[in-house]
Amino acid sequence: MKREKQILPIVAQDEWLQPVADRIEDRHNRYKARLIDIESQAGSIVDYANGHHFYGWQWDDTLQGWWFREWLPEAYDVFIFGDFNSWQRTQLRLDKGENGVWSIFLPEAMYGHLLQHGSLYKLHIHGKNGWHDRIPAYAKRVVQDDATKNYTAQFWIEQPYEWHDEEFDIANVGELLIYEAHVGMAQEKEGVGTYNEFTDLVLPRIKAAGYNAVQLMAIAEHPYYGSFGYHVANFFAPSSRFGTPEELKRLIDTAHAMGIAVIMDLVHAHYVKNLNEGIASLDGSDHHYSKAGDAGYQQYWDSMIFDYGKGGVEHFLLSNVKYWLEEYHFDGYRFDGVTSMLYHHRGYIDFDAREKFFDEGVDLDAVTYLTLANHLVHELKPTAVTIAEDVSGMPGSCSPIKDGGMGFDYRLGMAIPDFWIKMLKDTPDEDWNIWEMWSVLTNRLPSVRTVAYAESHDQALVGDKTIAFRLLDKLMYDSMDRKTESMVVDRGMALHKMIRLITITTGGEAYLNFMGNEFGHPEWIDFPREGNGWSYSHALRQWSLADNEELRYEYLAEFDRAMIALVRNTHLLSDGYPYNLLMDEQNKTMVYSHRDLIFVINWHPTASIPNYELPVGEPGKYVSILTTEEARFGGLQRQNVGEEFFTFNFECEDGSVQPRLQIYNTSRSAIVLKRIAE
Repeated sequence: MKREKQILPIVAQDEWLQPVADRIEDRHNRYKARLIDIESQAGSIVDYANGHHFYGWQWDDTLQGWWFREWLPEAYDVFIFGDFNSWQRTQLRLDKGENGVWSIFLPEAMYGHLLQHGSLYKLHIHGKNGWHDRIPAYAKRVVQDDATKNYTAQFWIEQPYEWHDEEFDIANVGELLIYEAHVGMAQEKEGVGTYNEFTDLVLPRIKAAGYNAVQLMAIAEHPYYGSFGYHVANFFAPSSRFGTPEELKRLIDTAHAMGIAVIMDLVHAHYVKNLNEGIASLDGSDHHYSKAGDAGYQQYWDSMIFDYGKGGVEHFLLSNVKYWLEEYHFDGYRFDGVTSMLYHHRGYIDFDAREKFFDEGVDLDAVTYLTLANHLVHELKPTAVTIAEDVSGMPGSCSPIKDGGMGFDYRLGMAIPDFWIKMLKDTPDEDWNIWEMWSVLTNRLPSVRTVAYAESHDQALVGDKTIAFRLLDKLMYDSMDRKTESMVVDRGMALHKMIRLITITTGGEAYLNFMGNEFGHPEWIDFPREGNGWSYSHALRQWSLADNEELRYEYLAEFDRAMIALVRNTHLLSDGYPYNLLMDEQNKTMVYSHRDLIFVINWHPTASIPNYELPVGEPGKYVSILTTEEARFGGLQRQNVGEEFFTFNFECEDGSVQPRLQIYNTSRSAIVLKRIAE
């Protein structure tokens, strides 16, 4: 009897995918075959991803000395040199072994007094592209010389760190409320902030604001500060411009003690093309970590692309995934640039047809790698979180691997900030289409857990504008004191609060905010560069503005705290989709619910309506628990917290009876009502 072919669950659950069932099965089989190879080779994927325990400097107890190893398959000659041998380039030659692994052993008896903690070193590599002094791929610390500005690897004997977070688990923090932050520019000073300063000064702010996760940008070493950390050179080295590895560990340990999870912005989509700092052409060839020629180049980002189908590259990247979880206790990753990884065209097309997710434009090696990476993360740390930055919406990206998916826990809702930009730029708010708004904010599959956010960190950069800047512009500099009366400022603050409230309550199952945006930070980010005289004056965060009780920034910060507290206390994000109760286009009013909460958002610039009737799901007493109109949020006090509203029965045309409320529906405001059981 012929056995019936099994259909993968993601196909069985989605009719739209059934025409491409074979291709989805092929992807899944590619992953399974590769995983079997890995397990047959190493026993498990966790044991396979141990490159950081083999390459680079490794102490040998038996031989009493240090091994150094590097994967350089096409190098002709390799030497190691540094201050420990007076920078003699060709004195210490490495031997080439199997699979292109070069190694050297330095006995403690001979080199112990020379090779010490803090010693500087490099590799001198002869390859097809000539002789070059290079930084090893697995270097765990890389430092910049203040005088020459050159980067050099540093021999770093990791100091024993006593962790205190054994009982911390990201699964216990609740629905993810993520505070995205950059350590270097998190301080209110003209200079580079440190891990210690972030620990002591910023983490308490994040805790007080109510966020339960911090997403750290720019952790892996990168030579150009202004790249925001996205042109990584040294994948195993935490950026030394912020401090030592031990100080980063203290930051994470302290966050855990506060009940805050720490997610790393992981960049595996590309790497810096620089020869002096990074891994490009490290063995002398143009196809070491990348494919040869144009196939290895990301033209849109002027950087190099990994060859995800190459065993040594896969091993390097999976080891990197394990390294940060294991050595630094990160609680998961936001995978940057996933769209660029998934497609040979890097995602610069319109994804307007099913075939575009499954045609020759898809990089199947990248699909396999990302699936393996998710498997590794959850095998090593089952409750860890992975977030995909993917604008394409690749089907199955957030489905379980066993069901035929790629295994991400969340996807960034990238269409939401794009939508708000478009609305603010192109359409007067009195003409905003509330149905379009609702459609964009709720446009996601039930199986795709989404991280909603109103604006991205890119909008805070010079050349773009944050939501606050678009709403308030130059008034942010001279009209944000509480004594100045301005209808433009009132409008801007009202919309700033409303946009955030509707985004967090309709846009997804998690929420993200970039540091400072919650209080409408007035300055753009401009990293030191030649064009601004290498100034740090805009590469910082002005926390004092939100602390100043004479300014309105404090109002916005206070509203954000109240909004986050509401979401945490009601577990609102776990409720999934909001329930649409009313869309009143004439009065630009949206009414929707989450369990026993009713949200009324009136976008109309002038229409304030007494005794406004709105349907509710259940009869009873409703109490206002939050409104943008509160004085402590800079509101006009046309609504008050604590007001009670009682339902009445409304007879519909079909004879059914519907419970309704009457409220004062004020213009450009939002109110949250809670049903109180009698």
